[in-house]
Amino acid sequence: MEPVRVAIVNDYEIVVRGLASVLAPFSERITVVEIDSRLPVVSDVDVVLYDTFGQVQGDSVRLDDLTDGAGARVAIFTWNLQPDLVRRAVAQGVSGYLSKALDAEQLVQCVEAIHAGEVVVPSRDLGDPDSLLVTAWPGLEHNLSAREAEVVALITQGLSNQEIADRCYLSINSVKTYIRTAYRKMEVSSRSQAVLWGLAHGFEPDRARVVGPDAD
Repeated sequence: MEPVRVAIVNDYEIVVRGLASVLAPFSERITVVEIDSRLPVVSDVDVVLYDTFGQVQGDSVRLDDLTDGAGARVAIFTWNLQPDLVRRAVAQGVSGYLSKALDAEQLVQCVEAIHAGEVVVPSRDLGDPDSLLVTAWPGLEHNLSAREAEVVALITQGLSNQEIADRCYLSINSVKTYIRTAYRKMEVSSRSQAVLWGLAHGFEPDRARVVGPDAD
């Protein structure tokens, strides 16, 4: 059986490369043929794996923008598993809504099932949203958690606290807590300082495409 051909999509190259590295040991079952940051997929792939770090989610994801109309199945890889969010995403054509609390083997199994024609959604909340499979995100070397890093990414992109809460499906108090803890680690005390810090430390979205063996 031929391996499932996968493209990984997110605005941050470090995120897509981190997810590709997780899938690399499963190359007989999954082949990452393309990784994209802020560009549509151009290769002939079976499944597009869309990482929601710093991105729109649920039925706000524009499937044609991801696949350029090529018809690949789309799986959303996220820690936001609210049932209504999942339902609306599936209703608009998403083939999978996959938790970041899955381990690597479970993720591969889900991608294979999606390729086989199944619609895969979470049956339950699988764990701590800060205990994630993915091993790379902006700010990791400065000890920012994935959630803190996502909030900093959205601050760097110019979103308000309320817009961040809406984007990430968090309460406004949770957003403020992530901001406080992130600021301590970044050693900044204002939003303008946080934006400058983010621009200097890889939090500005990338624009890149890697096709072929270098993708995995």
